[in-house]
Amino acid sequence: MSHWRLDTHHQTLVFGLADGMPAALYWGPPLPADEDLAALEAAGQSMLTGGMLDALPPLTLCPEARRSFPGQPGLSLSRRGVPLHPKFGGCTAEAGAGTLSLTVTDGDAGLALTFSFEADADTGLITAATRLQASEPVEIHWLAAPVLPGPQQADEIVDIAGRWIGEFQLVRTPWAPGIRLREATTGRSGHEHPPFALFPDTGAGRTSGTVRAMAFGWSGGHRMIAEELPEGRRQIQWGHAAGSVGAQSDWTVGPLQLAVSAEAGMGGTAAAFQRHLYDRVVHWPCTPGARPVHYNCWEAVYFDHDLPVLSDIAERAAALGAERFVLDDGWFGRRDDDTSSLGDWQVDAWKYPDGLKPLIENVKSLGMSFGLWVEPEMVNRDSDLYRAHPDWALGAEDQIEGRGQRLLDMANPAVRDHLFATLDALLTANDIDYLKWDHNRVLPAPDAAQTTGIYDLLDRLRAAHPQVEIESCASGGGRIDTGILSRTHRVWLSDSNDALERLRMQHDAALFLPAAITGAHVGPRECHNSGRILPMSFRAWVAAQRHMGLEMDPREITPDEAETLKRVISWYKSTRAWRMAGEIRTLDSADPAVTAEMQIARDGDRFVLFAGQSRASDQTLPRPLRLTALQPDARYRLSLTNPEDLPRQAHGPSALLDGPLTLSGAALMQSGIRLPWSWPATMWVVEGERL
Repeated sequence: MSHWRLDTHHQTLVFGLADGMPAALYWGPPLPADEDLAALEAAGQSMLTGGMLDALPPLTLCPEARRSFPGQPGLSLSRRGVPLHPKFGGCTAEAGAGTLSLTVTDGDAGLALTFSFEADADTGLITAATRLQASEPVEIHWLAAPVLPGPQQADEIVDIAGRWIGEFQLVRTPWAPGIRLREATTGRSGHEHPPFALFPDTGAGRTSGTVRAMAFGWSGGHRMIAEELPEGRRQIQWGHAAGSVGAQSDWTVGPLQLAVSAEAGMGGTAAAFQRHLYDRVVHWPCTPGARPVHYNCWEAVYFDHDLPVLSDIAERAAALGAERFVLDDGWFGRRDDDTSSLGDWQVDAWKYPDGLKPLIENVKSLGMSFGLWVEPEMVNRDSDLYRAHPDWALGAEDQIEGRGQRLLDMANPAVRDHLFATLDALLTANDIDYLKWDHNRVLPAPDAAQTTGIYDLLDRLRAAHPQVEIESCASGGGRIDTGILSRTHRVWLSDSNDALERLRMQHDAALFLPAAITGAHVGPRECHNSGRILPMSFRAWVAAQRHMGLEMDPREITPDEAETLKRVISWYKSTRAWRMAGEIRTLDSADPAVTAEMQIARDGDRFVLFAGQSRASDQTLPRPLRLTALQPDARYRLSLTNPEDLPRQAHGPSALLDGPLTLSGAALMQSGIRLPWSWPATMWVVEGERL
């Protein structure tokens, strides 16, 4: 057999052989089950012309330089410093229900490559990986996950950039001859280049058109290559950061997750990724739909811990509706600022003379669970741990520090054993059900062993304490990827609690991340990152879009603000079960001042529309907002959830203000609805029910 295929309801992948090497002949929307794959391969062949080689070097799952491939090869190896130029062949296949494994070898070099694929019939994603096995170790300078062809009917590449308090920014780059190279060299997946990308066909948007999406499940340094070859073919490669792997005899690159949306645009690939992360990647310790309302004390007290003050804050938070109290940085060692004590994970006896139990017991008596901030991978030089084990720190002595701290060498088994013992003792001695796991500085250099080390520690800790939920936080959103999410349950999208900034970030992060794992908190009246003062209603509704929490001083809020906040929290609790398990479809808004999305229940029987006004519109009146992913012939009853947020200048008729509005799915998707006029920093919330 020389052709294979994998199918889901989202996509089809077709493979063939090119001079003994497997290649992806087609990656796109689903093909008919009886498609003639030999004819498909023949239809994709190209003639030659002047100035070319006598045969076109194949674009395989791992393009080889030895075959005169004109672009970036899929691997670069050496053995004891001598470059290797393998030529693989002799493909063998193992196929099962939704799985395919293709293996090629180079006997002279003692190498084998295995390309594995798994299609998930429920979520629609296909997962891929490349495994290299060597008879004796080889230095891996570059090895790509299975290489796929880039779309020909496409004008641009959409990948993700960002910075601290400005994460998940979409970057649009035209396809052009040469390479679009994105490399995260900071040793974590990073604010700068998180490992996600979209490849839309020409004209595709958030709600329509064909889009391909990819996510690389690795939490360390990584590289993405999108290359247009001289003759016009395109390839997409993902792998670990160059030079970060070193010598190996058995190494796997992946998982690489793939999705295609044939008609629903970026919303279609987003729904597939959200479903896959929720159902397959995250291993929940409890019922995921009941995501508890957080309270985090960081922006209320910072390092100034005082038990009576914290107990008072906990009582106020519980009265507002919080269900989990998280004690942030400052509870351990002699941690009065960020210059000392990282590594000393013992309770500060001066701040907590009786340990954490009095605070935990008080929190539990208020009906809340208890969470704790930790940063285990880091160490301060001013710490007992560093004084005892300076050799456990990663990197040179004269390195530039970040936040006054260094990394521990997670490749060292003694380091991992020490951290496991310390954290295990902390969790065993205290009733803690949640860890906020931070990572506040980048590595001195990208090092894959650092990532495999933290995976090992998290795996051991999860096995010992399966009931404990873990949040991945890395200076906010600096380590968000499908690799870390297979070991954690929540991500802290950004250290910014500015609701206007969060509105945009949450909107774009939803192209991959489900609501249930995306932490979003109501920040202080005056934002500590931007200085903005925003209405409580807007701050609360933006947080309610995702896994809701509070991160401010509840002693500062007015009675009116408290009532608003309690009302939104109550609404969050009443809708979270179906919203957290549902899907987010971000909308194309005709008004760039409006950022809108729909959250749709899995059964499609209900949805909620969020439409945030980020600034004043250029035109006087609101433009109609088209909805998406509804049944055209069904009828939907729409109700405005928060009419109390209508500004005083707005007057005149409004169907949503006058009462429920019933329209067909076709009308809502084609004509749309006009929301009431609003000020900037207003969020309209419209609930829809299929009749």
